[in-house]
Amino acid sequence: MRSIKELSDLTGRVALITGGAGHIGRTIAEGLAELGASIAIVDINADAMREVTSVISEKYGTKCEGLKVDLENEAEIKEIPRRIEERFGSLNIVINNAAFVGENKLEGWVTSFSEQSIETWRRAVEVNLTAAFALTQACTDLLKKSKRGSVINIGSTYGLVGPDMSIYKGTEMGNPAAYAASKGGLIQLTRWLSTVLAPEVRVNSLSPGGVERGQPKTFQSEYVKRTPLKRMASEEDYKGAALYLASDLSSYVTGHNLVVDGGWTAW
Repeated sequence: MRSIKELSDLTGRVALITGGAGHIGRTIAEGLAELGASIAIVDINADAMREVTSVISEKYGTKCEGLKVDLENEAEIKEIPRRIEERFGSLNIVINNAAFVGENKLEGWVTSFSEQSIETWRRAVEVNLTAAFALTQACTDLLKKSKRGSVINIGSTYGLVGPDMSIYKGTEMGNPAAYAASKGGLIQLTRWLSTVLAPEVRVNSLSPGGVERGQPKTFQSEYVKRTPLKRMASEEDYKGAALYLASDLSSYVTGHNLVVDGGWTAW
């Protein structure tokens, strides 16, 4: 029987993380690198990506490279497996993390329902949901070949429950319909993929709650009131959950949505 250390060891495995230069993506990438994985950061922000890959390579002594990709471009997504195979030789873990979120400054996004635009809806669904479908489809052969394929889709509590819009009162923040719908779709896509890609590839989702990033105090106060653990999350709160789903610690887990929200959805 293997030890916990052996089950969590990712030495020799390759992980691809979309939106890997962002807050949660970077934290997960560092966690995987710490356990020995080589990391492919997929992001549209080339400057941020270079900074992240440099830090991870130097800090953990593992291979970490960036791939600049526009996830609204199907052709660029389809090129990812070839680029991964050329640079890393294999692929074991895909983390679909990139997304438009509530703080994004998009026209017709964080506004009243009547003013939310179809064009922005389509862009959000394209990045948050369609890109995850397309990337997983494109990487399936590599994942199956690895014998230990794991896909992790980053969902959201708002893919599970409706928003309480009163917590945004007095702020410029909001909760667009396309965000909730795309995250709900991503969680259901997880279930669908888990049965279709089994037994070679496991597919799970991780649904975070709200992360404290300097939001207005009124919002933070209202959010905390609704959270049993009485605080917002930090990025670090999601590191362990992602490592669990990526490694052999969860080798008999597929089709699961792991909610890490401080109890937000428990009542």
